[in-house]
Amino acid sequence: MPRTLVRRIILCAALAAPALVLRFTGIDVAPVVNMLLFGAAIVAAAFLLAWAAEAAQKDISGALAIALLALIAVLPEYAVDLYYAFRSGSDPEFLHYAAANMTGSNRLLLGFGWPLVALVALLFARRAARRVSRRGRIRSPRSLVLPTASRLDIGFLAILAVVAFAIPLMGSIPLWFGIALILMFALYLWRAGRTGGDEEAEFVGAAAQIAAMPARIRRITVLGLFLGSATIILLSAEPFAEALVASGTVLGIDSYFLVQWLAPLASEAPEFIIAVMFAVRGMGAAAIGTLIASKVNQWSLLVGSLPLAHLAGGGPASLLLDARQIEEFTLTATQTLLGVAMIVALRFHWGSALGLASLFALQFAITDTTGRYVLSAIQAVLAIGYLVAHRRTILPALRAPFRRPAAPQPVELDPPAPRLPPPSPGRGPGCLE
Repeated sequence: MPRTLVRRIILCAALAAPALVLRFTGIDVAPVVNMLLFGAAIVAAAFLLAWAAEAAQKDISGALAIALLALIAVLPEYAVDLYYAFRSGSDPEFLHYAAANMTGSNRLLLGFGWPLVALVALLFARRAARRVSRRGRIRSPRSLVLPTASRLDIGFLAILAVVAFAIPLMGSIPLWFGIALILMFALYLWRAGRTGGDEEAEFVGAAAQIAAMPARIRRITVLGLFLGSATIILLSAEPFAEALVASGTVLGIDSYFLVQWLAPLASEAPEFIIAVMFAVRGMGAAAIGTLIASKVNQWSLLVGSLPLAHLAGGGPASLLLDARQIEEFTLTATQTLLGVAMIVALRFHWGSALGLASLFALQFAITDTTGRYVLSAIQAVLAIGYLVAHRRTILPALRAPFRRPAAPQPVELDPPAPRLPPPSPGRGPGCLE
């Protein structure tokens, strides 16, 4: 095992160690300290999980690998979110937080993650093109072009975006609705497994070092990282979730705000970092493809699991939403519809990326209910505008989940730009320059 990889694993273990000591010894500390220590443990475990999941693509090819990677990468978020849903079954106080983590991570992924990956990919492609151009007179790339195979994910996300509006209309997430969403996720995995993917996956950072190992050692390492990170996450999820709520009271900060944004930021950080590393290396479409797949499993498996966890915790067969959660689901659903409308033509323009990020930032300045519903309406109107402009590509996207996807096409930027030069001699695979 490379020394660099060993040091990274030891660092993650060291970050998680204090939380595990608290968990096993039962030492009572301040809620804020608990939040920081258990939050650090979840972040460390999320990095281990992300490295293992990415390296696992060496043994699993095609769109199924992307779908599984997206699922595994958000397991820390699942652990925290499902804990709140489980507790809400016996403690009505936690009903307020049951869907907060989901709506926050969902909007963070689309409003921050998608634009970040697209803009970074376009920026580095422009710089790379200038370095190889003798005169420096080139047309700067303006759009990130997705392969035709991405229609599978976009089609599923489009269907889920429309179905999502049923949640605020019903004011609850019934058990039957949750089961339907889980079945939708199962269909998504099945369709992804039937998608071709003969091209070999590219890896960066720690995942590249794991993927370069001999097959047997690689699989043992991946399995060990999976088991270790999953253990840390399961041991840390409950105290971290409890500490978030208690810390809000101690610090005088809205506990709902901490649950909605701090927990997703911790769980999504590794996925964002890996996606940016892909974008820096000229693989922006592959990076955003993973983020799109994450959106699919958030709207299907995660949302569908909430009423099941609520029922398992002793609650009724329907997860009731209060007025604030209905407002949050409406804002999240319209943002998802807008994101789908922007990329349904398999092109993500830099102007659209900036607009998406601006709307995401705007929601933090608009805190009243009326203002947030107005923002939801603005996102819906913009989505309709994009759908009208991209009307010829809507049906191919909606048909993609129900027909055999086309053969994968090479990813390129619009206009085509040269790939970044390889790492300098002596640098490890996946290192940034």
